[in-house]
Amino acid sequence: MQRKAMLALGAAVLLAGGALWAAQNPRGSANGQSAAEPDQTSSAEAAAVRREIAEDPVAPKYAPQGYDTTIVFYTDYQCPYCRKIHNSLAQLTEEDDKVRIVYRDWPIFGASSVEAAKAAIASQWQGKHAAFNDALMKTDGRLDSAKILAAAGRAGVDLTRLQSDLKAHKTDIDGVLDRTSRQAAKMGLQGTPVLLVGPYFIPGAVDYSTLSSAVQLAREFEQDQASPQI
Repeated sequence: MQRKAMLALGAAVLLAGGALWAAQNPRGSANGQSAAEPDQTSSAEAAAVRREIAEDPVAPKYAPQGYDTTIVFYTDYQCPYCRKIHNSLAQLTEEDDKVRIVYRDWPIFGASSVEAAKAAIASQWQGKHAAFNDALMKTDGRLDSAKILAAAGRAGVDLTRLQSDLKAHKTDIDGVLDRTSRQAAKMGLQGTPVLLVGPYFIPGAVDYSTLSSAVQLAREFEQDQASPQI
C-alpha cells in the first residue's frame, strides 16, 4: 500500500503482511496517533491473529449476505468516542451492504460498562443485539442499571429471556470478554475505541469519511493479495 494512501487515513497502521502492529492510544482519546514498533511475525501468523479476532464464535456480529470487508470494533458503552463511531458505522452500513461488523466489547470504564456489555452480548440469543447495541450507544451520560434496563426496553428486549440467557451463557459471555481483554493487552491497547478495518488498525475516533476510505483501502489490499503474483 502506498505511503500517501496510508497517511490519508491518519492513524491507520497495518495488521498484515507479516507485521502485527500495536497502538499506544490514551484511554478515551479522540485521536490516537502513535504506534509501537511492530512484532515481526510471519504472514501466516498475522492472518491467524486476524481470524482469531474476527471469527470469535461468541462476539456479536452484523453480517450481511455477501460481505467482503470486516470491521472489528473494540468498544465500551460508556466511551463517548465509541458512541460517535457507532453513528459512523450506522451510516456506513446503510450506504455499503458489503461490510461486516464484529463487536468486541471491552468494558474498561467500570462495573456499569461490564453490566452493559454482558447484557448486550446475551441479547444476541434472542436476536436483539443490533437494536440493544444502538439503544445503549444512544444513551446519554454515564450508565447505571436503570439506564441499561431502559435501553433494553426501547430495543424490545425480553427481560425475562435476557436474564435466562445471562445465566445459561455465562461461561460463553465471560469467555469472550476475557479473550477480548487478552487481545487488547497483547496489542498494547490503552483505550477505546479501536477499529480493525480488514488488515488496517485504526486507534482512536475517526470520522465517516476516514472510515469509508479505510474500507476501500482494505478492499484494495485484499484484491492485491488475491491477485496472482508475477
